[in-house]
Amino acid sequence: MAGTHATNDGQTAALGPTMDIAQWVAGTELSDIGPVQIRWARHCLLDWLAVTIPGAHDPLVEILVAEALADEATGRIPLLGRSEKLTPSWAILVNGTAGHALDFDDVNRTLHGHPTVAIMPAVLTAAAVEGRPLEDALAAFVIGYEAGCLVGKMTGDAHYDKGWHATATVGAFGAAAGVSALLGLDAEKTAYALGTTATMAAGLKSMFGTMCKPLHAGRAAQSGYLAARTAARGFVSRLDALECDQGFWDTQAPDHAIEAVTRQAEDPFFIEQNLFKYHAACYMTHSAIEACDALRREHGFVPEDVEGVRLRVAESNLKVCNIPDPTTGLEIKFSLRHTAAMALMGMDTAGIDSYSDANANDKGQIDLRRRVTVEPLSVARTMAAQAEVVVTLSDGRVLPRVHDVAVPATDLDLQEKKLSAKFDALVLPVLGEGLTHQLKTCALTQSGNPLSPV
Repeated sequence: MAGTHATNDGQTAALGPTMDIAQWVAGTELSDIGPVQIRWARHCLLDWLAVTIPGAHDPLVEILVAEALADEATGRIPLLGRSEKLTPSWAILVNGTAGHALDFDDVNRTLHGHPTVAIMPAVLTAAAVEGRPLEDALAAFVIGYEAGCLVGKMTGDAHYDKGWHATATVGAFGAAAGVSALLGLDAEKTAYALGTTATMAAGLKSMFGTMCKPLHAGRAAQSGYLAARTAARGFVSRLDALECDQGFWDTQAPDHAIEAVTRQAEDPFFIEQNLFKYHAACYMTHSAIEACDALRREHGFVPEDVEGVRLRVAESNLKVCNIPDPTTGLEIKFSLRHTAAMALMGMDTAGIDSYSDANANDKGQIDLRRRVTVEPLSVARTMAAQAEVVVTLSDGRVLPRVHDVAVPATDLDLQEKKLSAKFDALVLPVLGEGLTHQLKTCALTQSGNPLSPV
């Protein structure tokens, strides 16, 4: 990548990807973010609130809150869906973790993970601390989202395939960039924030199905926030932390490919590729769920009619969500066989109560999931979410279906309608009608920050 930049000590350094991304972040004004991107950001906010509020009393969140209170970390930032208020850093950790507790939050293929839960808690909290309006937080969120996806795109596939949870690693860069943009840091300080993030970024896919996976999201948001705030105070790191020898890519991304940041004003933003989840399980189970549910509704069979199910998905997905015999509700979320069985039985795969220990050990569900075989499907990486399902019935009928959920929406009105329905279903039982309507209106049209000190 061509070019140089001057450092604060008067030296000249080559313009590498860390500084290239930092310069784009620092050079993008919050006012540069257009109404289409802000609407996408509001959809992300609505969805994040929807999944965080019911996740706020998950046992893993209760543990974190108890530790925060034992640490005397009471402060002025509200916890969504709870009565406690914590210091900013602790609140980000708890709110971020709660947002991923249900594994019902949005995804982006370029980031290789869940963007909003890693970025939104950080920028909203930063805006609350600084007394900035929600519009500024949403614009900073778009910038952080873009930077996170730029890192994700250059990081490549092998990082995730090797076992790193990109929500935890790449997502942290998005949080750092978003808070840097909100604080108005210059390019050098933004690069320092990215560098500090690089040395804190961690999270293992081997922890999927445990309490640690949601923690990854909270830690990503917390690390990015801390990196940007300390950079603003003069904390320094390397300016080439992504690309340097023994840096982030050298140690964690063997197939990384450096690209220049060349986006033009008219180019779409990565946020416009955001994918929302309408089933409360790992996203790589969703295409199979949709295919199984469509076959059941179209042909009207019942579980007793199913002789066997052949389910084929990308081989890379088998390392993510192929727990063959889940015994807990958490493990159901990462079981292609069990979620397929739920869909074939007509169960509510969007209902968070469906993912229970009782259902994991239900005899009827176990019996049906044992009739599901999972096989690798040879597809291009860009088609990794696709699923092929063939249901064989006892009357001899063979019913095929192919589905791919990884197609971003183009009808934002329809997307908003679907997200509003998801929001109501998840939040109404927790907050009641009045507060649910108030919070939804705030997310979609108003300026109030749901994390402002109260």
